[in-house]
Amino acid sequence: MSKTTMGNRSKFKIQRRLNVELPGLGKPGALDKRNYGPGQHGQRMRRKVSDYGIRLREKQKLMFHYGIREGQLRKWIKESKKNREREWVDTLCGMLERRLDNNVFRLGFAPSMPSARQLVSHKHVMVNGKRVNIPSYILKKGDKVSLTKKGYSSGSFLQARSNPRLDMPDYLGKVIEGGNPVGLLNEEPGVDNVPFPFEKRFFIEFYGRL
Repeated sequence: MSKTTMGNRSKFKIQRRLNVELPGLGKPGALDKRNYGPGQHGQRMRRKVSDYGIRLREKQKLMFHYGIREGQLRKWIKESKKNREREWVDTLCGMLERRLDNNVFRLGFAPSMPSARQLVSHKHVMVNGKRVNIPSYILKKGDKVSLTKKGYSSGSFLQARSNPRLDMPDYLGKVIEGGNPVGLLNEEPGVDNVPFPFEKRFFIEFYGRL
């Protein structure tokens, strides 16, 4: 997604259009600031959303919050459907929650998903003591997530620490090593850990035939 697409104004518009706050965008208060749709006609009564539109919204929530593209989403859906032990949407959301950039965000090491991706891409994030610069890297249970010395002194980390966007989810833990916080993936997350209202039934119906 381009910087223009995900500019501050666009982040508010996205959340107002979907009528939900998406923590990953790092811009709280979009619905408080203006509780109607974007555009000059936003204050007028909204049109009734079609069945397709209702299902489309659930897809867009995941894409905008986690910062992923349609092609990536479809790839992970197909992969998730191979797992017969869990409902595929639960497997999918677990994979999204186990992404390295998401864990950096959910641990409170970055104020937003874009900031978390930047920390990872700039090689300021370590998994089990080794630098990993792939935001989509999928963590395994027991993995440790920490930052480099430069990462712990970065503006993103300091901003997130002073003003946390979300409470840390139950599947993560945190310890102090060398005076700095280190995250631990203690459990396998699932659809219940998605940090915004998400109707998985509509999402399943949207992608059921994929």
